[in-house]
Amino acid sequence: MLLMKLEAKEKFSFLQLAHYLARIDNDYGEKEQEIILEYCAEMGIDNDNDFDINEFSLEDTLKDFKSIKSKKIVILELMILIHADDRFDLKERALISKINDTFKLEPDSLEFCSQWGKGVAALYSQGKLFINQV
Repeated sequence: MLLMKLEAKEKFSFLQLAHYLARIDNDYGEKEQEIILEYCAEMGIDNDNDFDINEFSLEDTLKDFKSIKSKKIVILELMILIHADDRFDLKERALISKINDTFKLEPDSLEFCSQWGKGVAALYSQGKLFINQV
């Protein structure tokens, strides 16, 4: 929904961030994989099945997001991924806080973004259940 508004380079950087976030708690599950595939479909890019967490540079990736609008989109969309598995792990909290700090966004906005991401993740699950009903 919002990812379409990112620039081409930002889309690929966002995908790298999403893969990193999904793996930071050592539990890259089916729900997270599904959300990442939805991100790819929305952005019109192929998934990076060869993502290597050891070669990923958070600092370099975050430099690709220049505008405040893009930075806010990143935080909002990552919150959907965080809440996809109904857990907000301490490592995920630390990472999203670090991203927010690097982007120089208001710390208080993280709670709003978290609630938004939780709501979107829940609605996505409900929609999926509805679609798959026989």
